Amino acid sequence: MRSRLAVLVSCAALTLVGCSAPDGGPEVTFFADGEAVESGPLVHCDVLIRRCEQGGDPAKLRARAGRPVQISVPSEVSDAPWVVNVQYADANGEPRPVKQEFFSPGTRHAYTATGDAPGDQLLVVEVQQLGAAYAADEDVNPLLDAAGNPQLVARAVWSLQLIPGA
Repeated sequence: MRSRLAVLVSCAALTLVGCSAPDGGPEVTFFADGEAVESGPLVHCDVLIRRCEQGGDPAKLRARAGRPVQISVPSEVSDAPWVVNVQYADANGEPRPVKQEFFSPGTRHAYTATGDAPGDQLLVVEVQQLGAAYAADEDVNPLLDAAGNPQLVARAVWSLQLIPGA
């Protein structure tokens, strides 16, 4: 197994975020099935991922099958690249592959997470803000995704756990 090393790389788009130490981090709002919750990050690091602060527990909301989760992020998150990961199960309770959506800096402040079919049950919705570091192998070569892009490292993570039910 190749060891992973965070290697710093400058990223012009991330200069908007700055290089100051973390301050607890901005809050993300999750809305599901008529209820909303604001959540601080589980972890929040400076843009170069040198200093990090641990946050609290994942947020929790109750949501019925087939219901979406709406996400609203402040500009402190959306001014950098960010990602939404959605874990869900089909109507029979079988886990489905994680859905992931990527957003370029400054392009979106909101997203609606859904499964692929009307009866799907969302289980976990996670927001990740990407930092100015990428994953690398032991020879300091960037690890690339299927499209040939370096795998950026998350600098902050917000998580919502959904409780199935009415």
